[in-house]
Amino acid sequence: MSTLPKIAWIGLGIMGSPMSENLVKAGYRVTGFTLEQEKLDRLSAAGGTAAGSIAEAVRDADVIVTMVPASPQVEAIAYGPDGILENARPGALLVDMSSITPQTSVDLAKAGKGKGLRVLDAPVSGGEAGAVEAVLSIMVGGEQADFDEARPLLEALGKTIVLCGPHGSGQTVKAANQLIVAVNIQACAEAVVFLEKSGVDLKAALDVLGGGLAGSTVLTRKKDNFLGRDFKPGFRIDLHHKDMGIVTDAARTVGAALPVGAVVAQLVASLRAQGDGGLDHSALLRAVERLSGDRA
Repeated sequence: MSTLPKIAWIGLGIMGSPMSENLVKAGYRVTGFTLEQEKLDRLSAAGGTAAGSIAEAVRDADVIVTMVPASPQVEAIAYGPDGILENARPGALLVDMSSITPQTSVDLAKAGKGKGLRVLDAPVSGGEAGAVEAVLSIMVGGEQADFDEARPLLEALGKTIVLCGPHGSGQTVKAANQLIVAVNIQACAEAVVFLEKSGVDLKAALDVLGGGLAGSTVLTRKKDNFLGRDFKPGFRIDLHHKDMGIVTDAARTVGAALPVGAVVAQLVASLRAQGDGGLDHSALLRAVERLSGDRA
């Protein structure tokens, strides 16, 4: 039998499914729960175990990992008689890898402590490709001892794993990450439209830009999306809209001005209002094209 801790995984979406499967590949016993039967079937096919409820999934787990879209979903799975806090065994470690508000993470850690649970907030960056390849950047908030315990598990999911401070710190850093990513995608989208309207070979231009100071992980990861107008969701506009709300609210609370971020937040919101919320965030290109008179 494996001596590795038993894992409960709640949330098997675009990110959660490949991440949980990477834990299975690393030798962990993973019991998962989500609302979609096909995602449970996928986990079972990968060597995990499907549970019929949150309570069933977490009851015997040493570590519980959650990966759901936003604060309301985290609260829904954590609290209440059928939630994680009421059904996990005392002493278990809860690692929330969702991207939520820092305050939600602080509140969850406090509530978890009251039930004898240890909690880390550990949101990630890297998108679906990073999840599949297990090269995510993981920013963590919580206690050093809990981080040290979770680190081997996190190393099966990512390459850059950093304890950023107390509870909520991981979410604060993730909010900053989403600000940088959104502004970067917007700049790339504007450059693409500018280059195409100028008659330049777009592929050649993006290749050379990627090798200079303008190069970035965003440009590398999203170049093919721009070239092929392929906006199959790796990270949906809907979710980036949520994250831009988190960072603008948090910045207002601490008195930080985000002039460029505020503009990009509005552009993300407008794209969502135009019906593109289910597309990948590289679809910001569509918004620039509309502004340039190239798309209905």
